[in-house]
Amino acid sequence: MVDESRIKQWLTNGNYRNIDIAFREILNVTGHYQGLHAQLETYIFNDGTPMELVNLNGTIPVRYKGNVYNIPICIWIMDTHPNNAPICYVKPTSDMSIKVSMFVDQNGKIYLPYLHDWVPTSSDLLGLIQVMIVTFGEQPPVFAKPKDEMPYPHSSFMPQPPASGGGSFMPYPTPYPPASGFGGYPPPYPPTNTGFPQYPNYSTSYQPYLPTNFDKQPAMQTNLGGTGTIKEEHIRESLLTAIEEKLMRRMKEHFQQSQAELETLRRTHEELKQGKAKLDAILSRLEKEENDLNKNITLLQDKEQELDKAIERLSNQESIDVDDAVITTAPLYKQLLNAFAEEAALEDAIYYMGEALRRGVIDLDVFLRQVRTLSRKQFMLRALMQKCRQKAGLAV
Repeated sequence: MVDESRIKQWLTNGNYRNIDIAFREILNVTGHYQGLHAQLETYIFNDGTPMELVNLNGTIPVRYKGNVYNIPICIWIMDTHPNNAPICYVKPTSDMSIKVSMFVDQNGKIYLPYLHDWVPTSSDLLGLIQVMIVTFGEQPPVFAKPKDEMPYPHSSFMPQPPASGGGSFMPYPTPYPPASGFGGYPPPYPPTNTGFPQYPNYSTSYQPYLPTNFDKQPAMQTNLGGTGTIKEEHIRESLLTAIEEKLMRRMKEHFQQSQAELETLRRTHEELKQGKAKLDAILSRLEKEENDLNKNITLLQDKEQELDKAIERLSNQESIDVDDAVITTAPLYKQLLNAFAEEAALEDAIYYMGEALRRGVIDLDVFLRQVRTLSRKQFMLRALMQKCRQKAGLAV
């Protein structure tokens, strides 16, 4: 039973930056793999700095040559998770030994392309464990110790290394017993600016570990005749191991290439999704504009029909005198209308008198005399209009 409240408290007290993400991933892993459980322990970095970190400790099921083995591991979750990759180790029991390879060093630290190319937005703990299961299924990280090195007798189901000491060692197929702390294990963490490991460049610097029959056998002895004690089966084991390592390198290169292609496809997919969202927004806006345009076209067509009907009706009528067409409803309004028309005429007359003076058609004396007369009449008409508007109750 997973104690969710305790895990939540560990993450909170450990000042984890993304508590919700780390909590969700831990529950997801423990829900899929019952052999793993979360615990809070102190991790000592290379510079001696201790830090309380949550780790996933236990076993993961790995299928190797048709059998399922429980491989003991420990995954240290950084307080910056998921911005930085976790630190992973293989934790062999007392009857196991670490099988050094390109993925596991002599101290049990795990190196994987998934960790080296960790992407905070797409990498998670469950995916890491699945990559471990696939990788360790091809190349187990531990093997059972020989009988003479065991502190107690072997059980009947414990796989042993081949008599030739070849490289096809089998992992120990028993559940990993819980342990409290590392007991001095894992080794100090390499110091970096970010506190995370610097992974080797597998494609350039890595020299594969080739466990031959000499790894677990005494040095070759020769007699005086120059003949050795190496048997044919030893050579066969060495060749098989070399071929296995070569195939693993090629599979790793193919895996890394596929990962890069997959990442490119993922980015392209995201760009296409963003482009689709933009196109959908543009199409929605165009549809709205099209609907508005259709409404305006319909309105204009109606107005055009009304205008055609009005033109047709006017064309069938006799000509109308504008002066006769304007008929007031009361004598006061008629007086106001006549005063307004006369005042407008005087305004035009004054304007044209000024144009005549400017062009030299009339003299200044004539202009001043006529303008004085017209201005007096205009003043009287404006006063009359104001009085009529007051009498009629109109705005002055």
